[in-house]
Amino acid sequence: MTKKLSIALLIIAIIVIPFLLSAGSASVTFLVKIANIDSTSRIFITGNQQQLSNWNPGRTILKNIDTNRWSISINFSKGTEIEYKFTRGSWATEPVDKWSKPFQNFNLMIKSDTTVIHEFQYWKDDTRPAKSTITGSLNYHRQMKAFGVAPRDIVVWLPPGYDIESDRRYPVLYMHDGQNIFDTSTASFGTEWRIDETADSLIRNGVIQPLIIVGIYNTQHRTPEYADTKLGKKYRRFVVQKLKPYIDKHYCTLPDRDHTAVGGSSMGGLVSFMLVWENDNVFSKAICMSPAFKIEKLDYITTVQNYKGPKKNIQIYIDNGGIELETQLQPGIDEMIAALKQKGYRQNIEYFWCKDKNARHFESDWGKRMPWVLIQFFKTE
Repeated sequence: MTKKLSIALLIIAIIVIPFLLSAGSASVTFLVKIANIDSTSRIFITGNQQQLSNWNPGRTILKNIDTNRWSISINFSKGTEIEYKFTRGSWATEPVDKWSKPFQNFNLMIKSDTTVIHEFQYWKDDTRPAKSTITGSLNYHRQMKAFGVAPRDIVVWLPPGYDIESDRRYPVLYMHDGQNIFDTSTASFGTEWRIDETADSLIRNGVIQPLIIVGIYNTQHRTPEYADTKLGKKYRRFVVQKLKPYIDKHYCTLPDRDHTAVGGSSMGGLVSFMLVWENDNVFSKAICMSPAFKIEKLDYITTVQNYKGPKKNIQIYIDNGGIELETQLQPGIDEMIAALKQKGYRQNIEYFWCKDKNARHFESDWGKRMPWVLIQFFKTE
C-alpha cells in the first residue's frame, strides 16, 4: 500500500466513520406504569412514525412485565422527532388527566439510546362519555364515497339564521380532518378547533358574513389522500366533482369560485393549497395552517416553481408555529413563500403569512388562529 493511499484511507476513516455512527439508529424503551388496572390489560403505543403505526391506536402493543408495568423498545433513526400517545386499543381508551382531559402528544427527539417513563391513573372510558361541544346546527352525511377513495362522513355546519332566511345564499368553507373541527366527542385527540364557536360569535357580532362550513372526515388513508399521489388525485377529484356539487345541490350556497374556500392543517394545509392551485376555477381561497409543503418525501414547491401559466387569481393564507414539529416545517414554508413571490404574488394581497412562535402543531393552536383568517376571507362587505 502506498503512503498516499494510506493517508487517503486514514482521512476517509476520520471523516466517514464518525458520520456513520452519528447517522445510525437508537433504541427507545417506553416504560408505562399504570395504577388500578388488571395486568391482563393490553396497552398500545401509537404515533407519527411507521414504527408507531402511523397513529393507528390499536396495532403496536406493549409487553406486560409485572403487576402494573408495560414496556416496549423501538429503534428509530437518530435525528427523528417523534410524537406519540398510548391507548388500550382505541382513541376511546387513551389516558386522561384528573380533569378527564386527554394528554397532548408526547414529543421526543431521538439522539441516543434512552428510556422514557410514563405514569397514568385515569382513562377516557373510565369517565362519562365526552359531551358534545357543538354550537349551532350540524347535519351529518354518512359514508359518502366516489372515485375510488374510502367512504367518509361529511358534517355541515349551518350559520345562525339559516333556517329562517330561506332565500339567502351563503359562501362555503370546506375543511379537511372534519371530525376535529367542531366537536370534542369526535375529535381524534380529544381537542377540537372550536370553529363553530368562533364563526358563530363573529357572525352574530356582524364581523363576518354568515357562511356554511363543511367538515370532510379523514380516513386511515389520510397521508396518501392529502399528498400529491395517485390516491391524493382521486381524493381531490372527490372534493371537486362529488362533494362540492352535492353541497351546492342540497344547501343554499353561493357556488361560484369567489365564494368558495378550502382549508386545513399540516397535511390538510398541503392538500388545501393543491386544491386551490389546481382548481382556481372552483376555489378562490385556501387556508394552509402549518402546511407540509416540503418535508421528507413531500415536495409541492417544485410544482409551483415549474408552473409556466398565467398568474392565478387566488388568495392563500399560510401560517405556522415555532415549537417541535413546526420548526421542521419552517424551511418548506419559507421556500413556498419565496416561490410565490417569484411568481408575482404579493404579501397581504394574494398571500398572507403569520407565525406564532409559541404555537404547537395541535388542534387548539390552529383554532386560536382561525378568527383572523375568517375575518380576512369572509369579513362583512
